[in-house]
Amino acid sequence: MWKEFKKFAFKGNVMDLAVGVMIGAAFGAIVTSLVNDIFMPIIGLVFKTSALNEKYIVLKSSKAFVEGMSVAEATEAGANILTYGKFIGAVINFILIALIIFFVVKGINNFSTKKEEKPARKCPFCKGEIADDAIRCPHCTSELPEEAE
Repeated sequence: MWKEFKKFAFKGNVMDLAVGVMIGAAFGAIVTSLVNDIFMPIIGLVFKTSALNEKYIVLKSSKAFVEGMSVAEATEAGANILTYGKFIGAVINFILIALIIFFVVKGINNFSTKKEEKPARKCPFCKGEIADDAIRCPHCTSELPEEAE
């Protein structure tokens, strides 16, 4: 059983996946910091607050609720609140990650462009595609004439 586990765990694809997950976690932390430390303060200017995560709408008040409480205080006071600031942050986080992944994949695709393939060789008898080094056609089994190079 241990041999089977080692064979599975140390396959190339599994190790690549593990490295990808670790890089993804680090990348997620960077994007989260970018959103929380750079974009949220700028968006906070629009909403006239220094902490957008603290913005909420009171759906149902309670006796202990006082206007101007923080999210934690309002929740503790028993008010039913909708914290839209956290949602805006999560949406921005998602959009940034999606954009960055799009550009990374697009860049990788540009680097790995396929070389132009020359057209396949055709059998002069049946017109089927054949390998360049074939001496017989795999379709009609005709002997192929040697091509001058």
